[in-house]
Amino acid sequence: MLNEWEEFSAYTEFPEYKAEGKGGTAYMGRFTFPMLMDFKGFRHVLTILARGYLFREDGSGYDRIDCARRALLAWCSLSGEKTKKAPDLDDPRRRVNYGEYAEEFPELVTPDGEGWLIRHVENITAFVETNPDAVRKGVLDKALALKKGFRGQWANKLRQMIVPAFASNTKGAWVLRFDDILADALELGPLRDKDFELPERVVQRLTELTPGGVPVEASILLYKYYIANKEEGREYVLLPQQNFNAYFGNTNFSQKWTAALTKTLIEKKVLDGVCKYKIRDDVGDLAKCVF
Repeated sequence: MLNEWEEFSAYTEFPEYKAEGKGGTAYMGRFTFPMLMDFKGFRHVLTILARGYLFREDGSGYDRIDCARRALLAWCSLSGEKTKKAPDLDDPRRRVNYGEYAEEFPELVTPDGEGWLIRHVENITAFVETNPDAVRKGVLDKALALKKGFRGQWANKLRQMIVPAFASNTKGAWVLRFDDILADALELGPLRDKDFELPERVVQRLTELTPGGVPVEASILLYKYYIANKEEGREYVLLPQQNFNAYFGNTNFSQKWTAALTKTLIEKKVLDGVCKYKIRDDVGDLAKCVF
């Protein structure tokens, strides 16, 4: 979550599909089942991707907007998805197959239009179906649900992401659009490795503030992510909970750990419709230790 180039690689290179023990989730890569089944955390994923392609070469990013848009379409692409009946069947905004970008982005899409995401999802379901005894109870049911419904649901999401923000037929249920992703990416700038070492006294203090049942790694990551992403004049930092879940390989971060840490280390609020957090003011000089 701090090394953005490492995260970009996790969304453009396939992981090794394996599970080390029933609790292992290496086969998921940087995704969880809630992300894939409920489409949570995709704004963060797509913004990382857009930034990687916007600023791949020297420049402001504005000169590569069309390139980054093509990369997003390639990553999201689906083959064999029929267009729904509509007054204008030739409307390019109803397309979901972008196999023509395979030569430009061979890492993202195949010539027949199978994008990186759908291939990753189908690799996950294939692994779980082949190795049901290697995963936790209930995972097979989730994988089968993805196999049955993901492709069609993602096709609908992709069509909606392509619609311009001010189109008269825009629906509000899925408000994620490529226009918004590209705007966020331009504002955030090139991908960076934001990781850094903490002084021993800070690590010790974070260890003391970590409740039982919560790994110290979660406290350290939350603290470092806050320091690395805090903007001048703003107390709170966006907390992409689903992506933190994917980093740790389970949903404990959002369902258990942050709730426990609000009593000792962080304050968490929903502001402007998104989850944000800050280091608590009452944890001594730790809250003021900004690097």
